[in-house]
Order: sequence, then C-alpha cells, then structure tokens
Amino acid sequence: MADSTKSRAEMTLGSTLESVDLVERTAEEWAQGTGFDEDTVSHISIAAREAAVNAVLHGNAYDTKKHITASFERTADSLIIRLTDEGAGLDPDKIPDPLAPENILRGSGRGIFLIRAFMDEVGIRQLHPGTELTLIKHRTPEQTGS
Repeated sequence: MADSTKSRAEMTLGSTLESVDLVERTAEEWAQGTGFDEDTVSHISIAAREAAVNAVLHGNAYDTKKHITASFERTADSLIIRLTDEGAGLDPDKIPDPLAPENILRGSGRGIFLIRAFMDEVGIRQLHPGTELTLIKHRTPEQTGS
C-alpha cells in the first residue's frame, strides 16, 4: 500500500515488460492509497499499464539503451500519473480511432482509447525526443472528505 503521507514518487525504468508490470502495480497501490473504490483502482491500473506498454513498445521499441520514467503524485483532489519515454514521439492527431470500421479487427491501437475512457484527463506532450503522457483521476467529494 502506498504511504498516504507521500505526495510524489518517481521511477526510472528499463524498456521491459517487467517495468510495465511495476508501473501497473505501483499505480494500483497509489490509487488504493488515494481512496478510490475497487473499480476505479482497477481502471487506473489498467490505464497506467496501457501507458507503460505504449512507452516501452511504441516509444522506446524495447531499446535497452532507452528508459521510461513514471511519476505518481497525489494532490488534495487528484491522482496524477506521468509516463515518459525516449522514443521518436507521438502525434496525438495521428492516433487511429479503434472504433472506426477499418480498425475494429486490428489487434492493437486501443491503448490510448482505454486510457481516455478510464481517466478524467489525459495529456500527450511531445518532448523531442520522447513523449509524456499525463493521466489524471479526480477524487469525488466523498473521497476527499469534503
């Protein structure tokens, strides 16, 4: 369980599936520690996993010389997860719609769609090189004690 007094943590990880697993587990711990319900915790961990997969696979192309950085931040009303890679970059305007008829049967391309569905805010920023995804989930008044 994440320490509820800790407001920010950051990890630099290799471009591996083990790193993806660690990001997912850490996101789950932070979401639980933030007070989200079980379904929301699951959604946050799935979104973080998808973002980490994108960073490792699409961003860094499993290049062992490149890293991903994951940060987790808890504010009074939100959980903020940022993932960065060192790849060529991602143009958010060129992400295909996974619900378009020509993409329905594709085996990939749903990660950003799921992230956007599960999180309240999603930011995509090109870093030259690399991409930063910012995932934000807001707490309800019941979760913040307001």
